[in-house]
Amino acid sequence: MALSIIQTPAAVSLAQSPIIFAVSESNASALTSASFQYNADLYYWTGTTTQSGSAGDYTLVKYPNESKTGIFDVSRILNSTLQDTLQSNPSNAGYLAIETYISFYSGSSFTTGSRTRSDTYKYLDGYQLFQETIGQAINTLTPHWPLMTDGPVTQSVVLTNSGSAGVYVGTTGASIPTKIVYTSATQTADYAVTGSINTSGQITTYPIGPAQTGFPLSGSYSSYTIQAKSGSASIGQSVKYEVVCAEKYPNIRVKWKNRYGQWDFFNFSMVNRQSFSVNRSLYEPQIGSWGGRTLSYENYDSSNINYLVDTAQAISVNTDWVSEDYNDIFKQLLVSDEIYWLYDEVGIRPITIKTPSITFKTGVNDKVIQYAFDFDFGQNYKLII
Repeated sequence: MALSIIQTPAAVSLAQSPIIFAVSESNASALTSASFQYNADLYYWTGTTTQSGSAGDYTLVKYPNESKTGIFDVSRILNSTLQDTLQSNPSNAGYLAIETYISFYSGSSFTTGSRTRSDTYKYLDGYQLFQETIGQAINTLTPHWPLMTDGPVTQSVVLTNSGSAGVYVGTTGASIPTKIVYTSATQTADYAVTGSINTSGQITTYPIGPAQTGFPLSGSYSSYTIQAKSGSASIGQSVKYEVVCAEKYPNIRVKWKNRYGQWDFFNFSMVNRQSFSVNRSLYEPQIGSWGGRTLSYENYDSSNINYLVDTAQAISVNTDWVSEDYNDIFKQLLVSDEIYWLYDEVGIRPITIKTPSITFKTGVNDKVIQYAFDFDFGQNYKLII
């Protein structure tokens, strides 16, 4: 009997999309058994690549398909292990491997084949898009890699903005970045990034907002680019930030978890409105001195009393004119499970997207591209735990 793993995941996979192992047995006589099964023991762990996980974290079983192959998708199990929020854990990463073997009845005895263990792979909290292929290398999913964003290439920023984004400092077939280089019209400055290719800490953050701690540029500048580099060699496409003046409306800066499990940011600088609503439940108590010798009531007694008052807060925001390059990351905003409003540049407030759909515009058909989004506050007015 010869068991082979004929399909494996990418070196780094996004856990909300398929993570596939396909196994095949070459022994034809074993495959003829009606009880023949492919088995895969899934191991997953955090820490270092040398850890093996506890034996038999999960055992998956598949009957062979019409091609006599067993195909295992372990993504849903692995995705369920990524419990941390991005806000609490900016490097939400893990390792995985499988041990696969066959089993079947031969006569009256149960036969188990020898085990074949896969290589070790990594997984992150994110998802792929159609038409990306199953197992496509993560560094080919965005031209900006190892910067963990889909862009756009040119973005706007206000000098009072803070915020950090993610950069991958592990191995994915590309060079490992050692620094982020910031370039304005008059100066160049480096921000060192470090990580270990043998631990889960393979994602680190770098400042993108001028007001963020560690931002290396000083003085005045109208724009700057951010470029990942390994030594003097550039890796991936740079991102340009154009500094814009504050608008007359209060700026609403929002960040959300993108498809790579890292932050993207946007300034909603046009008109915004906050709303506050209350949902009340009333009851009618029996008033009066029914336990006394005579019946009377006080002038402050009420026959309608709130016994449950719930609140909801929401905010509606509008973009300034934007290019159609923002369409892709706005789609990621619409499906994100972690969104925050960065208010007063120091506070953070969880919000959820309320807008159910958007008609995306293009420069060919629309002279002006503006969008409106509605968010619900993740924390109501009353603190109830």
